[in-house]
Amino acid sequence: MTRVAMFPPRDFGPPAKQPPQPMAKVKRRNSGFPGRIDIRPCGETASMPESFESLEAAMRYAATLAAGGEGLVEPNPAVGAVVVDDQLRLLGEGWHRRFGASHAEVDALASAGEAAAGATLVVTLEPCCHQGQTPACTDMVIGSGVNRVVVGIEDPSPHAAGAGIAILRQAGLTVEVGRAADEVRRLNAAFLQLVTTGRPWVHAKWAMTLDGRIAAAGGHSQWISNDESRQLVHRLRGRVDAILVGIGTALADDPLLTARPEGPRVATRVVLDSHARLPSESRLVQSAERVPLMVVCSDAAEAVRVEALREAGVEVLQCVGDASGRIDLAGLLQECGTRRWTHILAEGGSEVLGSLADGDWIDEVHVFLAPKLVGGRRAIAAVGGDGLSQIPETAAFECRECRSVGDDVYWRGVRRGAVESRDC
Repeated sequence: MTRVAMFPPRDFGPPAKQPPQPMAKVKRRNSGFPGRIDIRPCGETASMPESFESLEAAMRYAATLAAGGEGLVEPNPAVGAVVVDDQLRLLGEGWHRRFGASHAEVDALASAGEAAAGATLVVTLEPCCHQGQTPACTDMVIGSGVNRVVVGIEDPSPHAAGAGIAILRQAGLTVEVGRAADEVRRLNAAFLQLVTTGRPWVHAKWAMTLDGRIAAAGGHSQWISNDESRQLVHRLRGRVDAILVGIGTALADDPLLTARPEGPRVATRVVLDSHARLPSESRLVQSAERVPLMVVCSDAAEAVRVEALREAGVEVLQCVGDASGRIDLAGLLQECGTRRWTHILAEGGSEVLGSLADGDWIDEVHVFLAPKLVGGRRAIAAVGGDGLSQIPETAAFECRECRSVGDDVYWRGVRRGAVESRDC
C-alpha cells in the first residue's frame, strides 16, 4: 500500500465567545434552505416569523439560519438555533456565524434573554459539552432556564457522540432528537463525512460542450462556459478549503485558481505533479507567497526541482507513488482530512477527475453545459480514467439543482449513498 506523509491533526476546540449580532440586521438567503454550498449571492433582509406551525418547521427554520455560516465556519459544522415558547412563538434565534464566533445556542439564548426561562431550545446539532476557550454549551443551556431541548441530530465527533444530550437529560431537561434530521444531515454532509471517515467532501467541477468535451483535440478549452457560469465557479472557489488540479491542466492553462472577487475562504491550490514539473514562472508559483500553493509529487521527483519550488514559497508534499509514479489519492484525501479541510474542489483535468471517479471519491458534481459542439475522436472527454465496463442501472448522482445560467445549463448532483442520506 502506498503511503502519504501525515501531518499532526490540529486542535479545533470550542471557538472564542463573541457577542451576538442584533437580530433585526441579519441577512437571509434568497433561496431558502440551500443544501450545502450555495454559490448564489445572499438576498435581501427578510422578516422573522412570529411563530411556527410545528417543531419540524422551527427546526427547518434553524437550518436556514445555519446555512448562513456556510463557507465561514469550517472546519466547524454549520449550526442554527431558535428559542420558542409553548405556543411555538419565536423568542430568539441565532447561528454559528464564523469560525471563532459564538455557538448557535449561545447566540439564540442571548437574543431571547430572560424569556428563555421555561422555553424550548430548538438546535440543529447536539450542544457541545467539552470545556475549551469558552464554557461548554450544555452549561449555558442548563443555566438559561429552558426546560426542553429539541435536537436535529447527534454530533458524531469523538468529544460529543451523545454526551451533550446525556448531560442535559441528567440535569432534568427534556431532550428530543430527530426532528427534520434529513435536512440537518444534508446541511452538514461535509462535516459529518469528515468526522466519521476522515475524508473531506470532494466536489468535481467541469464545463463541457453538448458532446461531452472539455477541450478540443489540441487541448484548447478557453472558453467553453460563459461569463455568468465562470462567476459561479469563482463563488464556489471562495467557499472551499482546497482547489485540486493535475499538472496537465496547470501547464496547459497556466491558471491562478483563485476566487475573484475573494470569497469568505482562501483556498489552498493543490497541484498533482508527480515529477515536480510545475515551472517557477507559472502564475501558480509566482503567486505562492500571497495564496497558499501545495504541489504533491512522488518521492522519485528530482530533488533540485522540489527545492526550487520550496524556495519559491510552495509547500511540497512528497509521497510514495505507484509503479508509474502516480499519486496515491486515497492517502492524499486522508492527509487533507488531518488538516481539517472540509470541502475540496477538483477542477480537472480529465485524468484527475477520472481517477477520483474510479475511486468513488466524488461526492458532488457541478457541471456547466454549454450550447457548443467540438466533435472529433481525439477531443478530450470530461472524465477520463479506467471507467466502467457497462452502464449502471441506477443513477450515480441525485439531482439537487438544475437551472439556466445565460445560455449555459448548470447541474448539481450528490452521489447516491453519500453521508447526507445516511443515519450518522
